[in-house]
Amino acid sequence: MSIIIETQDLTKIYDGNAVVDHLNFQVKKGELLSLLGPNGAGKSTTINMLTTILKPDDGTALIKGYDIKKNKKRIREIIGVTPQELVFYDELTARENLVFFGQMHYIPKNQLKVEAEKILEKLGLAERRDKSKNFSGGMKRRLNMAINMIMNPEILFLDEPTAGLDPQARHVVWDYIGEVKQQGRTIILTTHDMHEAEILSDRVIIIDNGKIIAEGTPEALKEKYSERNVLEIKFKDDSKIEDLKEKLKPLEFVKEILVDEDKSASIFFDGGIINFTKILNQEIITDVKELEMMNLRQNTLEDVFLKLTGKRLRD
Repeated sequence: MSIIIETQDLTKIYDGNAVVDHLNFQVKKGELLSLLGPNGAGKSTTINMLTTILKPDDGTALIKGYDIKKNKKRIREIIGVTPQELVFYDELTARENLVFFGQMHYIPKNQLKVEAEKILEKLGLAERRDKSKNFSGGMKRRLNMAINMIMNPEILFLDEPTAGLDPQARHVVWDYIGEVKQQGRTIILTTHDMHEAEILSDRVIIIDNGKIIAEGTPEALKEKYSERNVLEIKFKDDSKIEDLKEKLKPLEFVKEILVDEDKSASIFFDGGIINFTKILNQEIITDVKELEMMNLRQNTLEDVFLKLTGKRLRD
C-alpha cells in the first residue's frame, strides 16, 4: 500500500514554544488514522498545516507527493475537510447546499444531482426539504460532512464528525465513514470519543505536548501499554483509595492502579478469575457498604490514553 501522507519534522512554533515539535509519521492510501491527544496537544495545529491553512515554521509534509509549502492549490483539490465549525448556508436546504458547493467545484450537473441524493440518503437527510437553519445540531453536523463528500475528495480530514450526535445518528455517520473507507479513500480523524477511535481506526497516533508518544493499531497499543483486565472501584469515602493501593501492593499480578479525578480507581491486573477473586477478598473491598461502584471490564484505548497522558481524552 502506497504512502499518501508523509510528515518530515513538521513543526509549528508560537511565542517561542513548539506546539508541534518535529512530527514524523506516514499514512498509507486507504488507511483511517486517528490523531488523538489532550486539549492543547497540537492536533488541530497539525491538521491545519496538513490542510495548508497554516504554514510550518520548520519541516514539511507531502500530500500525495505534493509539498504543503509549495503546492497548496493542488493539495486543496484532492483533500476534503469537515471542520467542527458549520460551513454551509443556513437559508438553503441540505440539497441546495450540496448543489451549490458541487457547482463551485465544477461537478457536472447530472452527476451532481445523483451524488447529492446518494450522500443525503446515506446520512439520513434525504427527506428534509426545509432550510438547514431549522435542523438540529446533529443534522447540521451531518450536513457539514455531506458537503465535504460532494467534492469527492481522495483524502478526508474529519474533525470531531460525531460531536453532539445522539447514538443513532452517530452510528449512521460511523457506517458512512466505513463505506467511504471501503472506496479506498484515506481518512484522518480527530475525535474526543475514544470508542469511536477504537472501532474505526486502522491506526492511532497519540500526541502530547506537540510530540508523538505512541503509535500503532488500537489492539497493539492496548497490548503494549495496558493489562487486559480492569477492575473499577469507587468508594463512598474518597480517602479509602490510598488504603486500597497499600493493600494491593503485595499482589504481584496487580500491575498498575490509576486514580481518576473523580477518585475512582482502575486496577489493572493479569490472570483470570483466581486473581480477580484475590482482589475481591481484600477486607477493604468486602465491606460492600463502603462501595459506591464496582465494575469489571477489559481494557480499552481510553486506558492507554490515560496511562500515557495522565488525562482522559475528554478532559
